[in-house]
Amino acid sequence: MTDPESLDPVLVEVPSALDGERVDRVVSMVTDLSRTEATKLVQSGAVTMNGVVSTKGAERVKEGSTLEILVPTKAEAVLPAPDSSIHVPVVFEDEHVIVVDKPADLVVHPGAGHSDSTLVNALLALFPEIAEVGDPQRPGIVHRLDQGTSGLLSVARSQLAYESLVSQLAERSVDRRYRTLVWGHPSSSRGVVDAPIGRSPRHPTKMAVTAKGKPARTRYEVVHLFEEPTVVAELECHLETGRTHQIRVHLSAIGHSVVGDSRYNGVRQSLQCPRPFLHAELLGFDHPLTGEHLEFTSELPQDLAEVLDRLS
Repeated sequence: MTDPESLDPVLVEVPSALDGERVDRVVSMVTDLSRTEATKLVQSGAVTMNGVVSTKGAERVKEGSTLEILVPTKAEAVLPAPDSSIHVPVVFEDEHVIVVDKPADLVVHPGAGHSDSTLVNALLALFPEIAEVGDPQRPGIVHRLDQGTSGLLSVARSQLAYESLVSQLAERSVDRRYRTLVWGHPSSSRGVVDAPIGRSPRHPTKMAVTAKGKPARTRYEVVHLFEEPTVVAELECHLETGRTHQIRVHLSAIGHSVVGDSRYNGVRQSLQCPRPFLHAELLGFDHPLTGEHLEFTSELPQDLAEVLDRLS
């Protein structure tokens, strides 16, 4: 078995949704290990169920059981490298702050499944000094956009800017407005979804509204209602917090999933959309050094504009 000093313990209480599942599959789901790696981990004696070592991957877990998984500590991650082949539109830059208009399908920073070809790799080629700002694994990044979301993103070019922007986000003084298209017509022309968001107890790879989640607030306002070829609504959404998948989870929770969002029940045959219809169209914050309020806007990308053009 692996040296205990190179293992990190992970405790999991089996939710009802996983009752009866194979232990190796559950280990794979909660640790992000491949099924093969999870099976080897079980066979090595690194997994216990209710204090008893489980060495057979086919063993079934029971709701309420406690799994303790000793996961091998990952080797020190390789720092992201610059990549000048990735094009990123820069809409503003000075010695402290960069604002980019992120294309859809571009991952913001390296992580599981995306070790390179990210926004961070592109920015390091343009602004190598950000390597010394913030987290070395995602230098300069103070907030992010999902891979399938396009639009405006601020990046810190200096440590002073990093600390200021993180503080402004924590104080909820950063203005972030998104344009989206959702299924159905909301019952009110404007509203607030105030519901905590955390990891889904049923689907570990998804987020959900859950009592154990972190506070999250999304304001929305209806811009247009459409009837043909299907019933959808165009909304403006303002983030008051910045949880993972926040807008997508909140709108799905109130019965109005984002059109094109395969993860949160937003894909339907009546209206095809190449990705989740979500665009960060406005970003406003105070300049970290001067205090001047800066505000930037981004037009709806062509792929989403073409979807709107099909509606009436």
